[in-house]
Amino acid sequence: MRKIEVHLKKGAAQDAVLRAIKASDPIDYAVFRPTQENRIVYEVFMRDGTSQALVDAIQSVMEKERDWRVNVMAIEATMPQIEERDDDKTENNTRAIREEMLTSVRRDGVFGRYFAIMVVLSSVVAAVGMNSDSAAGVIGAMVIAPLLGPILAFAMGAALGNFDLLRTSGKSLALGIALALGASLVIGLAVPINTDSGELMSRSQVRLDAIALALASGAAAALSLARGAASALVGVMVAAALLPPGAAIGMFAASGYPDLAARAALLLILNVACLVLSALVTFRLHGISPRGWIDQQNATRAFWTNVALTLVFLTIAAALIV
Repeated sequence: MRKIEVHLKKGAAQDAVLRAIKASDPIDYAVFRPTQENRIVYEVFMRDGTSQALVDAIQSVMEKERDWRVNVMAIEATMPQIEERDDDKTENNTRAIREEMLTSVRRDGVFGRYFAIMVVLSSVVAAVGMNSDSAAGVIGAMVIAPLLGPILAFAMGAALGNFDLLRTSGKSLALGIALALGASLVIGLAVPINTDSGELMSRSQVRLDAIALALASGAAAALSLARGAASALVGVMVAAALLPPGAAIGMFAASGYPDLAARAALLLILNVACLVLSALVTFRLHGISPRGWIDQQNATRAFWTNVALTLVFLTIAAALIV
């Protein structure tokens, strides 16, 4: 259940907004007139899975107006209990709305001080853990790695044709990987490499099952975001595909093993491509698309362009692996 607040000026648009609210089959709604004489507020309570249509309708009505705002809030509990309908039991009932997902990926996909610190710390833990053949250390590094956000933001940007989001998230992902490489390179220069470590040497083995792992991780991450579910565990899955290979590149390069570093780099690039591809396809299958027709056409072109480029790369990479 979600509460949607609509704040706007009194005028012609308020009647159109009210008609859109009534047509959306809300659980309940109320009209408030705050102390400002020229303002009006609508509070609407919607069943899960039905909010997107109302939000889109309100935006269509208000796109030529000024000084308005729509707030969407999740309701954890309400009394008395709302009677379930048959369509409340469908899969779409649990879907987050587009604006909620955009807010989430924009927040988590921005490169900042906290992001940089966590990438460096997780890379150091991963490098030391792999070099000491400690599975616990590698897992701990994946738990704290903040790499899920840029991947989902990039896939969301491609799904919506949002080129600003594509640029921002692509920059964050590139800087995050560069920081991971730099931190692991320093560790590799300071600590002798342990070539007997199974955790480290496994990151130089590029196999076809790595494609399956990355594809499943990306799809799980996108589905988790689209359903509004917790993403901590899928964040670990995504970090598993990105952080250890990235740290291994720096360790191998610093220790004079360019061939092993190249294999780890191929694994990393392969994983990035698979993660973006599977997340992008999952968003598309889940019906994540822009509101306007022109934006939908741009999103379709962006989707197929990214899919085509990724498939070409995956084909070349698979041939190299075989």
